[in-house]
Amino acid sequence: MDGQVIKGLVAIFLAAILTENYVLNKFLGICPFLGVSKKLNTAVGMSCAVTVVMVIATAVTWPLYMGLLVPNGLEYLQTVVFILVIAALVQLLETVLHKYMPPLYNALGIYLPLITTNCAVLGVTMLVLEKAAGDPTFGYVQALVNAFGSGVGFLVAMVLFAGVRERLEECDIPQCLQGLPITLVAASLVAVSFLGFNGLVDRLM
Repeated sequence: MDGQVIKGLVAIFLAAILTENYVLNKFLGICPFLGVSKKLNTAVGMSCAVTVVMVIATAVTWPLYMGLLVPNGLEYLQTVVFILVIAALVQLLETVLHKYMPPLYNALGIYLPLITTNCAVLGVTMLVLEKAAGDPTFGYVQALVNAFGSGVGFLVAMVLFAGVRERLEECDIPQCLQGLPITLVAASLVAVSFLGFNGLVDRLM
């Protein structure tokens, strides 16, 4: 790979984390973001699981779409096929965690199978195809880097928000804001803080 290609991959990776964060910028995957971010260890565990599913799902769905659906004119089956692939991957991941990491499996609870319907995972697999349609240089490697960066971005958002929520438990919050209201206010402030990265990736392009 030449320097320009590596620079482009770094830009894609950083953009997926900072300026195109699927949780804080595109507002996808809000359910686990709000539900599993109460404790740092569960937030990290959930984020790692989502990252694995994002990368493997992209690795599988890209060739399926490009090599099977498009040549046969079956693009309209994209969503169904992608959801089936993600569901199979989540089932495999759930089995592995249940066998080898029972504490994490129990901590994630219902949110683990909900990765199947996590719109952030489906969004990653589908939006990379839109990027490829608009940019001829965006290929399979770029899609995998984007998926991994998106998973890391999900991890960053979850860890930051878990830290904020743990600090909130020590604060004297007015009764009218306790519970969900203060959680949403904190989430919005975390999202706004990422606006400061908007010009960073543009300089790398």
